[in-house]
Amino acid sequence: MNDPYFFGYGSLVNTKSHSYPDPRPATLNGWRRAWVATPRFGVVLLTGVPAPGHSIQGLIAAVPGADWDALDAREGGYARLPARHAVDHNHPHDPDIAVYAVAPENHLPRDRQMILLSYLDVVVQGFHEVFGETGVQGFFDTTDGWDTPIVNDRASPLYPRHQTLTKGQTALVDDHLARLSAQVQERHEAPLPPEF
Repeated sequence: MNDPYFFGYGSLVNTKSHSYPDPRPATLNGWRRAWVATPRFGVVLLTGVPAPGHSIQGLIAAVPGADWDALDAREGGYARLPARHAVDHNHPHDPDIAVYAVAPENHLPRDRQMILLSYLDVVVQGFHEVFGETGVQGFFDTTDGWDTPIVNDRASPLYPRHQTLTKGQTALVDDHLARLSAQVQERHEAPLPPEF
């Protein structure tokens, strides 16, 4: 029996943040990304949202033995959905593929919640290492919700799977946020979101 795969479009693109085998670049058709607030964490999460005519880059990777427990726990604010027929990839077989997304009924207003910069850094590092600078720009351009405030927690990261970026990767993040006129607040100026 073949192992199932997941499609990751955010932090799961960064293979430094997990150890799932056989990561491969892939494209999820009919979706975009969006920043959404949820009841679970009190911070803003990146999710996929259905969007006919759009597509997003990401990775597929195997879930050995279909043991979803650890990944379901990591993606606890999300629902696991079938995505096999929406994903283009170069796998020689046609594995079952799932994608995690925040259920629409769990989307909350983003007015008083923030994106963690340490979380965004992990996502961008993954895209840079897999897809290069073009992929990083594609990530920013296929993600909605950049009007959400961002808390700069780089000095003391709140995201539990934070990574150290190169100077070039840090500059890429900062340059794209400036291009999008994103509101980045220093941590001492912003209310502290809980860890997740």
